[in-house]
Amino acid sequence: MINAVINKYQTIFSDQLLATDISIISMLLMLILISVIANYITKKIITVFFKKIVDKTKSQWDNIFYHCHVFSRLSHLIPILVFSVGSKMIFPADTYPLLLENIHKFTSLYLIFAFAFVIHSLLAAFDTIYRTFKMSKHRPINSYIQVLKIILWIFTVLASISLLLNKDLWALFLGMSGMMAIIMLVFKDTLLGLVAGMQITANDMLRLDDWLEMPSRGADGDVIDITLNTVKVRNWDKTITTIPTHALISESFKNWRGMSESGGRRIKRSISIDMRSVKFCDQEMLQSFMKIDLLKDYLLKKQQEIDTYNKETGNDLSNLVNGRRLTNIGTFRAYLSAYLRTNPKIHKQLTFMVRQLAPSSTGIPIEVYVFSNDQDWVNYEGIQADIFDHVLAVIPEFGLRVFQDPIGSDFENAFSRSADN
Repeated sequence: MINAVINKYQTIFSDQLLATDISIISMLLMLILISVIANYITKKIITVFFKKIVDKTKSQWDNIFYHCHVFSRLSHLIPILVFSVGSKMIFPADTYPLLLENIHKFTSLYLIFAFAFVIHSLLAAFDTIYRTFKMSKHRPINSYIQVLKIILWIFTVLASISLLLNKDLWALFLGMSGMMAIIMLVFKDTLLGLVAGMQITANDMLRLDDWLEMPSRGADGDVIDITLNTVKVRNWDKTITTIPTHALISESFKNWRGMSESGGRRIKRSISIDMRSVKFCDQEMLQSFMKIDLLKDYLLKKQQEIDTYNKETGNDLSNLVNGRRLTNIGTFRAYLSAYLRTNPKIHKQLTFMVRQLAPSSTGIPIEVYVFSNDQDWVNYEGIQADIFDHVLAVIPEFGLRVFQDPIGSDFENAFSRSADN
């Protein structure tokens, strides 16, 4: 009898507890649903309202804030407010102290992450705004922004752990001091990238849009992004090469910025002349050269200088070795120099030189060392090709021959001539 009564009351009590739990869960779910709806409505209102304002203003900063989701992420503050106030109204503090404590932890945790996302968006917006200034190409801050983001999320995670475990935040920091070796190992590349980024920025070693050439990493193109850990290079074949930032400190690379800033692009190419075609200029050759407009002034001045020298020295000019004389290769160099000076596509204020290099088994190299005033790759190649098209065509006019290794037809013609003889 007694057992039956006890069982009856236990059943009634359990049913009441179960009903209470279901009621609490139902109210919590309803509260969460209301908060989600409030968040959705707020986000829609903020999005539409700020979109209209952004479209009306001329400033680009508000557009950047809008596209970086700064305004939309502020909408998360509304569900926190709804959930916090609603829970206090539904659940009295004297009846549900433990539940309210857990709800307070939940809303505080949500608030921490909501503020973290807002600050993250603000940092992204600040970086985007900074990129609109010219100085951003000289002093990129992308790597510093990434460091701040890492610090932000480390603080966010630690604050969350501190909240959930009811531990002091400073005590957590002290507890992590023993893990610093592991943390430094995990973030090794990040730390190396940070130091490298500071050195690159301080020494102005690399900027956005610089032409970087780094054969060891297969990079040859424009720098499109400099981050904490990597540098992205768009190669000329439109592929993307990613280089560790610290590699730019430990390895060598070529930065073509100096060429870009100079206003010209170097043309450095030579043509080998057959040494057997080099000779003194006779009267017939000089008369032919005088018909070339670009050589008239040079020949008159040079011939007068040579005649004066030969008269003063009294050399026997019946022998070609005695005295001074013009040569066809020297006259060709003078012509080439005059031709390049009249070319409007050649930069006249930068290094300008037509020189003869050391003779070798492949002939005498005549090198053109000048700068084009157009730095565009396609135009530059066209300018260079036009110059050497003309040079190759005009060389025979000076009685010179371009050196070229013999090919099969040369041997065939030689054997044919031998057979005929």
